[in-house]
Amino acid sequence: MKKFLAVALAAIMLFALAACGGNEDTNDTKTQVKLVDIQLSSEEYAFGVDKNQPELLADVNAFIEKILKDGTFDAICAKYLGDGTPEGVTSAEPDASKDQLVVATNAEFAPFEYKEGDLYYGIDMEVAALLAKELGKELVIDNMDFDSVCLAVGQQKCDIAIAGLSVNPEREESVTFTTPYYKSAQKIIVKADDTRFDACTTAEEVEAVLASLAEGTKIGAQTGTTGHSYIEGNEAFGFAGIANAEAVTYDSAALATQDLVNGNLDFVIVDADPAVSIVETING
Repeated sequence: MKKFLAVALAAIMLFALAACGGNEDTNDTKTQVKLVDIQLSSEEYAFGVDKNQPELLADVNAFIEKILKDGTFDAICAKYLGDGTPEGVTSAEPDASKDQLVVATNAEFAPFEYKEGDLYYGIDMEVAALLAKELGKELVIDNMDFDSVCLAVGQQKCDIAIAGLSVNPEREESVTFTTPYYKSAQKIIVKADDTRFDACTTAEEVEAVLASLAEGTKIGAQTGTTGHSYIEGNEAFGFAGIANAEAVTYDSAALATQDLVNGNLDFVIVDADPAVSIVETING
């Protein structure tokens, strides 16, 4: 099991024990959630660069092209999506007297960015470390709420946003996106005994189920994410929204999924690879 899963599991188990009064019934270890393994969208991740730094944009695009071609990016992905060993990334303290690359992120999105102690882990974080080294700069990671990441770059508080960002015209109002480096999609997490999507084999069939939901259906998502937009509707993403559904937002999709387990949601919508990690963690 990947390194981050053990840490995430410990945190979620503490959360669950608090919610249920410390019940030690061993039946609680059974499978609790499952993934509806059908893509609801097609997205691309990119970095968001400060609009006032065109030279940085050019340098980052050249760097992305390099690591995609020479296998470096695939090797990093294998550490988190395969059997490799993740490497922690250290953030320096901000210092205006130094030549630093200040990266805005939200370390609540394994396997792309997460935190253990003082170290950052994840595909994006290891790429950020290599990028800073390539540019000859000291890496500073500014961890914040996801919906503040692009805004922080737009306000020139950070140089670049690296946070599993799906390219979106609304976000382009704050940042200039680099060349995309990863393809993703939205997927649904449901409770293990939920059968409403079991017969679905296509996105259209899933969408038909979503369109038939009862009024007041509660769907969880991380605040400001593409999953949040999918529920509420977003013209820039091309999402019509889910009729009769109420979006219930959380600081992370992992917390949303734990609330699904606790019986407070109907299901959760989140990016594909984080969805896999969350399901593995919740189910132990």
